[in-house]
Amino acid sequence: MSQTNENPGEDQGEYEHTRVPDKALKGGGKFWGMYAGEHAAGTEFMIGPLFLLSGVALKDIFLGLFVGNLFAVLCWRYLCAPIAVKARYTLYFQLEKIAGSRLVKFYNLANGVLFCFLAGAMITVSATAVGIPFDIPMPAITDLYPNNISFVLMVLAVGAVIAIVASRGYDMVANFANIASPWMVLVFLGCGFVALKQIGAADWDGLNSIWTNSIDFSQALNAKPFETSSIADLMELLRQKPELVPDALEAFKVSDLETLAKVTSENFVGGSAKSSMGFWSVALFAWFCNSAMHIGMADLSVFRFAKKSSSGWAAAGGMYVGHYMAWIAAAFMLAAQIKATGATTPVPGPMAYNAAGIAGIICVIVAGWTTANPTIYRAGLAFQAMIPGSSRTTMTLVAGVVATIAGVFPAFAWKLLGFVGFYGTVLAPMGAIIFADWYFARKMGFQQFAAEKNGTRFNMAVVLAWLIPVLIATYFIQFQGVASWFCILPCWIASGILHIAFSRVFHKATTA
Repeated sequence: MSQTNENPGEDQGEYEHTRVPDKALKGGGKFWGMYAGEHAAGTEFMIGPLFLLSGVALKDIFLGLFVGNLFAVLCWRYLCAPIAVKARYTLYFQLEKIAGSRLVKFYNLANGVLFCFLAGAMITVSATAVGIPFDIPMPAITDLYPNNISFVLMVLAVGAVIAIVASRGYDMVANFANIASPWMVLVFLGCGFVALKQIGAADWDGLNSIWTNSIDFSQALNAKPFETSSIADLMELLRQKPELVPDALEAFKVSDLETLAKVTSENFVGGSAKSSMGFWSVALFAWFCNSAMHIGMADLSVFRFAKKSSSGWAAAGGMYVGHYMAWIAAAFMLAAQIKATGATTPVPGPMAYNAAGIAGIICVIVAGWTTANPTIYRAGLAFQAMIPGSSRTTMTLVAGVVATIAGVFPAFAWKLLGFVGFYGTVLAPMGAIIFADWYFARKMGFQQFAAEKNGTRFNMAVVLAWLIPVLIATYFIQFQGVASWFCILPCWIASGILHIAFSRVFHKATTA
């Protein structure tokens, strides 16, 4: 039987439908560069500032991120990487053996589309930097749709470049990250130090005071009925709606409009910070913002190329460089912007330009690419798994088109905290099913890879184990206001337990 005809991707060294052979295995260095590049990337310019706008105390950011990122690294190292180096399958091919081809097509569709939306947010981030030299207006944080045709054209151009790079395969994605990541890390670090200097705090108490003032000021501007991002925008709103003037004077504790026009984050004495995230919220968000990749096992597709499971430690390069240093640096950039200009909108391009000039613009552009590249690569694998015999290159380009269309809509970038939590809630539980199937099938008396062994295309045990926890969590997120990152771990544990229970009913192991 011809391997080439059935698995066209294998000719390109991607091995989507077979085990990765020894000749294609890679050392740990390839993974350190990729993870540092992917996670010191475009999302960092958005997530760090959103902590400030959510009213998170400075100490909770430092401590919460340290703890949460540690647990995330441990999940990559001890949950995802060991299965990847033993099985050496993509997530999608391994899941097909467990769940059946028909069910996996549905999962792959959800997986691929959600990955495309995440990549689209990063294309938006890159586009906010490309537009600065051309003086193109950027969407505000309240904009759900593009606000001008020039921005749309920028997104299309950036998305085309990213899709082409991702379509070249894992080696191109990894090499791109290895080249870009060292320079980007230095720019992030430099932006953080410049922002600290612009903030002008002499010690921790001074920094904490300025941070708290920035939160108070931004929350007053963003509160209903104003929902603005600067004093200038607020004054324009009051000219259009003079009936709001008494509310504005009360909120900002001033006696007249002339005094209101001079309010800054430094002299603001209005309200007190209200935080929607404390230490545990920050820690859980840091732990689970990439839950689809580690406990959700999406990075089986990456670590299947690793020689040893110790390559899982490479995730630390992304977590502590990107999800610690870079998030904090980006948050300081917004605080510096608020102090300097009074603008509370966390648009990455202008923030980075304010801190590092042209180098900041380039960093935002490349940072968006290094997140979107591997994300589109993963989405391409998901789409390819839906259509037997399809080309990975073609499916990656399709994913790039979907991601680019999503990037036209800035809402995906501005709502990033909630989005990454929800997509983890949907996708991560399937990783628990893989984990339970790998480690507990023999111990608990049910068939491993049941769909493959029984020739079924739709494993009902997997359907129930996946959807029951996800639907319950979705109810609490959408209707009870529970933050999505609080639901991911309960969903993951419940799915693993349910998979064992239902598999013992539907696919009990038989003895010869």
